[in-house]
Amino acid sequence: MHAAASGSFVERRNGSRHVWFLNSAFDKIGLDTALRRITERDPASPFAFVVTPNVDHLVRLEHDTVLATLYAQAWLTVCDSRILELIGRMSGERIDIAPGSDLTARLFDTAIDPDEPLTIIGGNRAVIDAVTARYGLKDVRWHEPPMGLRNNPEAVAECAKFVAENPSRFVLICVGSPQQEMIAEACLDRGDCTGVGLCVGASLDFLGGKARRAPVWVQRARLEWLHRLAQEPGRMWRRYLVEGPKVFLLWRRWRKTQRELRALERALSQPDRVKERALHQRIRNLEAQLASRE
Repeated sequence: MHAAASGSFVERRNGSRHVWFLNSAFDKIGLDTALRRITERDPASPFAFVVTPNVDHLVRLEHDTVLATLYAQAWLTVCDSRILELIGRMSGERIDIAPGSDLTARLFDTAIDPDEPLTIIGGNRAVIDAVTARYGLKDVRWHEPPMGLRNNPEAVAECAKFVAENPSRFVLICVGSPQQEMIAEACLDRGDCTGVGLCVGASLDFLGGKARRAPVWVQRARLEWLHRLAQEPGRMWRRYLVEGPKVFLLWRRWRKTQRELRALERALSQPDRVKERALHQRIRNLEAQLASRE
């Protein structure tokens, strides 16, 4: 992990702005606050980016060190998943919900001026044309990168170059994870990019009519994953039926660690010499477990 990323990680783990749940830090903000922070940020400020972790991301964070390093550099981390929000609530943790698709739609509805430049990385021509027509946009700056970005550093660098050469208040990066976060990191590394990058996956597909969002009642019932599975079974079955359920294994281990930490805290509140050596060993074991997951 880069030094900057490591420092950001420690700050998030210990800071009051965030809640640490499973294997990610989440900003303690909902949709309205996230929207306000994004829109009020000085457009001339150095580039910063927003990530919207869902169940799939947290499962991959368990083993994907590349994604973990990228997430550690995010300016804002807001929860995309109502399933995670529910699991957090059941664990006594408040995880505010701000789905990336809702955040993107609200930006277009309330913040993006049709006359201002808007930079988009990803999507296809039909989606870009549909979104442009729907919102009357007059200055869309679009770059369509090739497939296979994760293994193509030159193409990632070209995306970051496009962002630097086409400054906008908002930069929508819509190429899936971790490719979109890789582009955001490349923008940071250049040092000459500005604006706020939003790593929002398929959000433009919903606004452009390529995909249909689940009805509101389905979203509120936390069944949006089932709606997407029904729409794209060939592409989504593994994500939702094989990988997604692994989040409950993460939750089980997280709860076990939390119980052990609370037991240690109780024991340490009444220390005695007989237990001291065993307590220190248990602390070292727990620290090793946490370090292996980070």
